[in-house]
Amino acid sequence: MKARRIGAWIAIAIGASYFIIPLLGTLEFSLRMRRGAYSFDAYRSVFADIQFRETFGYSMLMALLTIVFGMLLVVPTAYWVRLRLPQVRPIVEFITLLPLVIPAIVIVFGYLRLYNSSSVLPLTGSTSGTNALLMFSYMTLSLPYMYRAVDTAMRAIDVRTLTEAAESLGARWPTILFRCIFPNVMSGVLSGAFITLAIVMGEFTMAALLNRPAFGPYLQLVGANKAYEPSALAVIAFAITWLSMGLIQLVSRFQKSAPAKA
Repeated sequence: MKARRIGAWIAIAIGASYFIIPLLGTLEFSLRMRRGAYSFDAYRSVFADIQFRETFGYSMLMALLTIVFGMLLVVPTAYWVRLRLPQVRPIVEFITLLPLVIPAIVIVFGYLRLYNSSSVLPLTGSTSGTNALLMFSYMTLSLPYMYRAVDTAMRAIDVRTLTEAAESLGARWPTILFRCIFPNVMSGVLSGAFITLAIVMGEFTMAALLNRPAFGPYLQLVGANKAYEPSALAVIAFAITWLSMGLIQLVSRFQKSAPAKA
């Protein structure tokens, strides 16, 4: 028994070192911009760069829009499939898994062929249209995670009973959806939202090919032209991802302790 416990701790230590040691090396290198001393000069340089603020703000805005529109798409779909159309559930699950199978570069080239300036719907012919196309692209990438998170949260509640109780009180479908269903699956929505945030902040292919000022292409640009700032940006990106993971864990605990709302 003791040998198994020691072996388990050794395996955990090896696995942790696989992730922690490269990150510590990246952090240490990002602090060596000033010759002969550790400093935060690389981080000051990054935060002082106006392009960093513009691209970071743009990606945060796109993440917010992606989360809102993705939520408005996924929650009603998952609710309707669970309540009225359980026979199409395998088809919906297959569709939501396609972004994991189809490479992002294939998806964005398809969008460019369908929505270029000479097509019936020329979204790439204007800045706002290209921004909308990028947002829909992010929605496509985040669809598997958002749908799984919402569907898992919806399994934990009795959708049919909540719907019948609301209907018996005279509630209409918008009221049922936004006042009964949404509050009970909010933990799943938030879990999907944090994953979506991490995806949008680090995505490169779609933003680069659509020529939008997003954070992912900025990371690549800095990495190709500077030495210490890329390491600082990598640490910042890791911090954003870990913050999202921590918030997911917090929301999951809240979901387990919170009672269903009728």
